[in-house]
Amino acid sequence: MKSKIAILGAGRWGTHLIRNFSQHPNAQLVAVVDSYPERLSAIRKKLNLDPDIILTENWESVQKTATIDGVVIATPAKTHYSLIRDALEQGYHVLAEKPLTLNVSECLELSRLAEEKQRQLMVDHTYLFHPVVERGKEVVASGCLGELRYGYAARTNLGPVRQDVDALWDLAIHDIAIFNNWLGEYPIQVEAAGKIWLQKGETETEKSEIESLPSFPLPAKGLADVVYVTLSYPSGFEAWIHLCWLNPDKQRRLGVVGSKGTLIFDEMQNDTPLTIQHGYFEQEGVFFNPVNQRYEVVAVEAGEPLKKVCDRFLANMRSGESSPISSGWVGAGLVQILSCLTQSLQQGGKPIPIPQLNNREKI
Repeated sequence: MKSKIAILGAGRWGTHLIRNFSQHPNAQLVAVVDSYPERLSAIRKKLNLDPDIILTENWESVQKTATIDGVVIATPAKTHYSLIRDALEQGYHVLAEKPLTLNVSECLELSRLAEEKQRQLMVDHTYLFHPVVERGKEVVASGCLGELRYGYAARTNLGPVRQDVDALWDLAIHDIAIFNNWLGEYPIQVEAAGKIWLQKGETETEKSEIESLPSFPLPAKGLADVVYVTLSYPSGFEAWIHLCWLNPDKQRRLGVVGSKGTLIFDEMQNDTPLTIQHGYFEQEGVFFNPVNQRYEVVAVEAGEPLKKVCDRFLANMRSGESSPISSGWVGAGLVQILSCLTQSLQQGGKPIPIPQLNNREKI
């Protein structure tokens, strides 16, 4: 029997979710809800949706008239808490776009509610389902890199510029999730520093608008365009991340450096996104000589990450088992890291220790 799905949000990412669920053999797309009617008409035409699929601006009417098993939420992050809580209370399984919410306590509350209701709460951390990331985790676990030392990442582009969150909340979650996943660790301390050029938030109007947003974690002084992040892990491993939406040099690159080589995930290299630069030093007296240098392309199976997210959500709905890599608890942990980074950013780069969450064993 197909699982009946309603999708809230038909924006850029919502469109991809609608495409996947409308074409999935184990799903029946029942309804799409969006506050902009022009989006709904455009999406029906673009994806040639079945005329029986409800397209509406009114989520409450869908709940009253349609039988639904799961809800997919692709709306702005500030709306997530109320929508997810309502869906869980109604007995629906939930797949939510990242971040789960903008507040750690809300994330934990929703995760507990999902367990209480025996419903799935899964976060669409798409990169954790990327074939390159899955293969990269295997490479790291194999030990071929030697002793892991540090990591680095860059996620830059000329836009898109967000008005609801800064570059930290917009971009960092992807690379943090990958580092956590590859290392099998959770940071114990973080630091962040940044600059604001475009949206300084200096007027009283801007200030009042920002402060009126529910659970909004950012300062009223503006939204940082560039942010530099440091993550410190229990093993001594450190990772540095460069984030910017004001740089035409588009980069989507992450590396893990070990004593015998470096694993590199470069999304801009379509044909060879995952590589290893092998090599290390042999010491002769006071000299260090590089040896065994070679370049290896790591084979990766093809597959659309978002399709794998949808597959996992539908499978978990049927089995009752939660996702070990993208549950609500995992989402709460990532939101906690971002919240601590925001504290550091607001305090000029001050190191912020990350307190231990309840249910940390599930993160």
